[in-house]
Formats: sequence, structure tokens, C-alpha cells
Amino acid sequence: MKRTNAQPIGDVLQEFFSQPYIAAKIAEGRLPETWREVVGERAAAATVELRLERYVLYARITSSAIRHELFLRRDSIASELNRLAGVKFVNVVIIR
Repeated sequence: MKRTNAQPIGDVLQEFFSQPYIAAKIAEGRLPETWREVVGERAAAATVELRLERYVLYARITSSAIRHELFLRRDSIASELNRLAGVKFVNVVIIR
């Protein structure tokens, strides 16, 4: 049997993980760490729930002061989450 299209396994895996659906699922799995990086330690500590449904991120915050601050920054939070993930997986952030 002759190999006609031999590729290094690293290239094959890179191609597989760069597919939009796969990359979005990986970004969704890393959401808690990315959320902590974007909003900071105090806001992440006040976050009790992060849920992603149909490109909408729902975040439940216990502190009203932090909730208000994150509400004002929700557009920049969505764009920063997408930038860090390298794929657009959040369109809207809803702070509750």
C-alpha cells in the first residue's frame, strides 16, 4: 500500500480543531477560565452561574454593584470573550 497524502499528526489535529463548530465547543468548555480572565477575580467570585445557549451567554451575579458594572460592559465582555477564544461563540451577554 502506497501512501499518497501523508501528513504529520500535528497538522491534522490543528486542521480538525480549527473547524468552526469544534473551535466553538472548545471555547465553550474553557468559558469559566476565560470569564475569570475577562471580568477579573472579584466579579468571577460573585458569578454563580454561566450558561451558553444559542450564542447567548447568561451570567448570574450575586453582587448588585458588580452586576451593574458588568451590565454596562456587556458588549465589550462579549467581544473580549470572542477575541480570546479565537472564534465567535458569544453574540449577547445577559447579566442577571
